[in-house]
Amino acid sequence: MSDKNTKSLFKETYLSVIKNSVGTKSFQNFYAKINNKKQDIMNGGELSCAFFVSSITTMFGLSARVHGTVDNAVKDFLNFGWVEIKKPRIGAILIWEDLNFEGEKHKHIGFYITKDEAISNNSVKKVPQKHSWDFKGKRKVVKILWNEKLK
Repeated sequence: MSDKNTKSLFKETYLSVIKNSVGTKSFQNFYAKINNKKQDIMNGGELSCAFFVSSITTMFGLSARVHGTVDNAVKDFLNFGWVEIKKPRIGAILIWEDLNFEGEKHKHIGFYITKDEAISNNSVKKVPQKHSWDFKGKRKVVKILWNEKLK
């Protein structure tokens, strides 16, 4: 982009990357050594929500690094200038209430992309999917994060 008449559109590009991620398998695997044994801690895409969100934010300089857990991703976002807001704005990060699956508490994170719609990793399809922002009233949003660089 050497043309002085060309200006990159940060927010539009950020939103486009999020929307174009629907269905991608790129976030299905995140490897770590646990007890000296290589393991896919995303379980083939089942647990990839934080990996997906933090990969996008890191790509755009909105977080320090990629994360495998919601808690670590949120800490990074807050340290990187994201602030909690009351009403969702397009491009915001949504954190949903914890749900219990097979006796384990699961956190969930994704992006608010249009009025009442979000994109987050689907644990059944194991890829990012578009859906209603509150899963049609079945999962409450407990935190909304915003970064002023998205203005």
